Amino acid sequence: MPKVFTSKSQKKGELGEELACMFLVKHDFVIIERNYTRRLGEIDIIATKGGKMYFIEVKSMSFNSSIRAEENMNEFKLKKLYRTIELYMQEKNLTDIDWQLDLVCVLLDEINKKAKVKIIENIV
Repeated sequence: MPKVFTSKSQKKGELGEELACMFLVKHDFVIIERNYTRRLGEIDIIATKGGKMYFIEVKSMSFNSSIRAEENMNEFKLKKLYRTIELYMQEKNLTDIDWQLDLVCVLLDEINKKAKVKIIENIV
């Protein structure tokens, strides 16, 4: 059953993930999975490029927000992501493949219907 997003922030997050996927595909990533969810946490996007596995956290913010998207990442969130990545790698028997965790920040200008996407690589 697909997720149903009802709140404004959930809809903004879903739009941000869609834009992040489009950005990644444009930059030669192959999307493997989205919203991998386990008890430990969730990975927004799992992709590959050049024989490497990429786990991508997406942070979406309004263009006029007083904080930057990357400021929403904290040590607790990083630890949860790392444990979820380890679980994914074990489940898929990918323990010998190179991987990294990236952050994609999506700044949304809802009034002008524009967005700016940037990637911060290897955040762990």
